[in-house]
Amino acid sequence: MNDSRPIGIFDSGVGGTSIWKEIHHLLPLEKTIYLSDSRNAPYGIKTQEKIIQLSIKNTEKLLEMNCKLIVVACNTATTNAIKVLRSAYKTPIIGIEPAIKPAALRSTNKAIGILATRGTLTSQLFAQTSELYTRDINVIEVEGNGLVELIESGKKESEETKNLLRVLLAPMIQAKIDYLVLGCSHYPYLIPLLKNLLPEGVQIIDSGEAVARQTKAILSNSSLLNNTVKGNNIPEFYTNIDPQVLSDIILAKEKGYKVAEMNF
Repeated sequence: MNDSRPIGIFDSGVGGTSIWKEIHHLLPLEKTIYLSDSRNAPYGIKTQEKIIQLSIKNTEKLLEMNCKLIVVACNTATTNAIKVLRSAYKTPIIGIEPAIKPAALRSTNKAIGILATRGTLTSQLFAQTSELYTRDINVIEVEGNGLVELIESGKKESEETKNLLRVLLAPMIQAKIDYLVLGCSHYPYLIPLLKNLLPEGVQIIDSGEAVARQTKAILSNSSLLNNTVKGNNIPEFYTNIDPQVLSDIILAKEKGYKVAEMNF
């Protein structure tokens, strides 16, 4: 079997491109379409009802574009809407949630930090996962209020972002965490700053590689892989606001990627 239809990926903005990069790296023959719902970013401060509504909107747009699999490259959308999406659509849907399990199992200090949005930290799925793996672990949960907005504004390396991170990381550093779990797909773009601000030896974990491996497994098991170079597999990126930040973050000009503004 050979299926050349695209993989669809959506997020509340540009952050999910950190997930897209891992998928594109692992599955270079696959065509990908990325939706950046930056007009509605961040999802993390919205009600569950609104998050579900936005997730359905994005999913249906990708299905209209003939996608064979949908990746919800947003922790907040996954933890709040993934069950609804999977019950509503026959197309395989892959989600992303904070990598609590590996951090908890590997921590020698028995102290881990989780940096995420309020929408993720207050979700039922997050609570279930946390309860399952962190019973003997000191978990420092911190809402990354303002970080998504800074990244969406093209300020991921600014002094403003650095100062905000200092405040957010302070309780984690005080608790002597040895693992930091990134619970938002925007946050991997802050890893260079995080490494400079965290004590030496603190490991940073995000979910990108795991999501890419799961995507490959689902495609393979469902006979949906594209095994040839036939057709156009150049990635496509769409956003519902000015595409400049999205273009910059994926190096569109240098790579020759298509980035366009679209109303969705």
